[in-house]
Amino acid sequence: MMRKLLIANRGEIACRIMRTAKRLGVATVAVYSEVDALAMHVELADEAYLLGPAPARESYLSIEKIIDVAKRSGADAIHPGYGFLSENADFAESCAANGLIFVGPPPRAMRLLGAKSAAKAAMAQAGAPVAPGSSGGDDAELIEAARAIGFPLLVKASAGGGGKGMRVVRAPEELPSAIESARRETRAAFGDDSLFIEKYFSGYKHVEIQIFADAHGGVISFFERDCSLQRRRQKIIEETPAPGLSQSLRARMSEAAVRAARASGYIGAGTIEFLVGDDHFYFLEMNTRLQVEHPVTEMVSNQDLVEWQLRVACGATLPMTQDDLRLSGCAIEARICAEEPARGFMPSAGDIIHFRAPPRAPFLRIDSGVRASDRVTPHYDSLLAKLIVFGENRAQALARLQAALDEVEIVGVATNLDLLRAISASDTMARGDYDTEFVANNIETLTQPVAPDVELDRVLLAAASAIFLSVVRRTALDSNRAAGDEWSPWAQADAWRLYDSAGCEVRVAHAGRALSAHIANPRPGGFLLNFGGVVGAVEVEALSDRLLLFISGVKHEIGTVTLDDGVVVILRGRNYVLNWLQTAASSHSQGSSEERVLAPMPATVTRVAVKMGDAVSRGQTLVVLEAMKMEIAMAAPHDGIVRNVACAAGDMAKEGAELVSLARKEDV
Repeated sequence: MMRKLLIANRGEIACRIMRTAKRLGVATVAVYSEVDALAMHVELADEAYLLGPAPARESYLSIEKIIDVAKRSGADAIHPGYGFLSENADFAESCAANGLIFVGPPPRAMRLLGAKSAAKAAMAQAGAPVAPGSSGGDDAELIEAARAIGFPLLVKASAGGGGKGMRVVRAPEELPSAIESARRETRAAFGDDSLFIEKYFSGYKHVEIQIFADAHGGVISFFERDCSLQRRRQKIIEETPAPGLSQSLRARMSEAAVRAARASGYIGAGTIEFLVGDDHFYFLEMNTRLQVEHPVTEMVSNQDLVEWQLRVACGATLPMTQDDLRLSGCAIEARICAEEPARGFMPSAGDIIHFRAPPRAPFLRIDSGVRASDRVTPHYDSLLAKLIVFGENRAQALARLQAALDEVEIVGVATNLDLLRAISASDTMARGDYDTEFVANNIETLTQPVAPDVELDRVLLAAASAIFLSVVRRTALDSNRAAGDEWSPWAQADAWRLYDSAGCEVRVAHAGRALSAHIANPRPGGFLLNFGGVVGAVEVEALSDRLLLFISGVKHEIGTVTLDDGVVVILRGRNYVLNWLQTAASSHSQGSSEERVLAPMPATVTRVAVKMGDAVSRGQTLVVLEAMKMEIAMAAPHDGIVRNVACAAGDMAKEGAELVSLARKEDV
């Protein structure tokens, strides 16, 4: 076993690798960029070294800097995690040249199977059916290949994974811009802009086989994982075993995966991905690394795949043979990401004000790289944490997933938690008959806001009133305190006496609606709430960061987070933002949002597609931004004339910064 392990990554995977290394008595070394100085993986490591500025090419993608840190720290091995340099054969070779153990496959196997076009040829030779496609080339060659393959098709990055650089193209006129965009995105994510073309199949499942091989000829496969629940071609929920897969199809895919691993001289953890129809499959690609979704395989096998990686990298044989491997039950993983599903999965950046996860249990696991007070930046992937559950059967695992998702609370950045809850509660998920297009085809239904509900409104107003009274109570203890000129939740404190029978009105704005209720008979621990003419007693009990509300005898446990102009009420994991109406009413006008296109979050301007004086149509791309390894096209909100361009390619735009201003044609 190695003595000291450098983890050339960040976030939840760096933390997860460190926990296994520490259990095995291996010292750990973290690397970090300037914006990650206070990150969780830096805190967990025994040692940590600064790589450089935030952009990945100057930090986590710098082979020279990482090798230098390994030498300075005395590390004898490097684990690349996933993403960044994990599938970079040059990095693996550099490790070997400097006497370092690379925890991953040999460079030759990585080049053969990690490059998607070469992997397709290898799999075809191993007897696996492959989807029609090209082997890469320049833009002209890709366009020519597309004509031969036919539409719809996929533009795919040859290097890396995670859906980066992948575009669905349904018509010839969409292809040039898709190629240009895909090259930019994959270059930023992996430092390699090689692309290829592949036929796109609608209504198929995305199923993968986890394989493991050692340097002594041992190769085994685990149960397959169904990864069909995706957004923007990136996985968000995975499960094992795949529901509805026949035993014969499962066996054929496993055999093809093992044959390919043997033929390529593969060593370590790898995943071979297939597109699955009724009773047939096509090879998609091989990921020559550990997968984000590896915890579900660990749950059903009771094995630690990172430990397997470390031992195999040091020359050990596999811990068991195929016949020894026992797989039982069902496991499901949900990826919690900082993004806004209802806005095209726009990444979200900012400070995590509040983060609460369900308590660990034998059937529940949380792999996280963040905690409360951490900052989510626009520089890296949006993945915050993974929630993994196990069940003796699929129904139990799904019920446990739904319950656990309701206990996760995150405030400060937008997340996909509500989408994950909607998917897990859907009839399609219950049946297990979803495909890769399920989320995209049902996104409006899955992201529908909570419908107005009188009882929910009553709970929200009771929570707002309890917080209002707690502030008033504190303020009333200091009669000399001035309320100030601006309205605030406590400005009415001198308008009524705390223990008098007098009352007051609490007014909040929620989801575009004004809600109000009357508080009467306030006293320590409770009050009367009149909402919609119905009066009910509210008893309040504080529990750390929780409140127990007994509303007319019915218990509600809620979380609360105080904002400058309101409060976030958290009920069964769902966030309800309440703004004090007086504060909301005094906010400054920003002018017509239809005339100014603003940056939705901190992001890098990668392309400006218009200039001053250009005539544009509604929906036309004006500026392309890049944040969290994802491209964001900012479109014209209406037909008009470009009045001003306030940015240039390479600029770092702040959230809310003006990018382009437009004048309507009729106003020119």
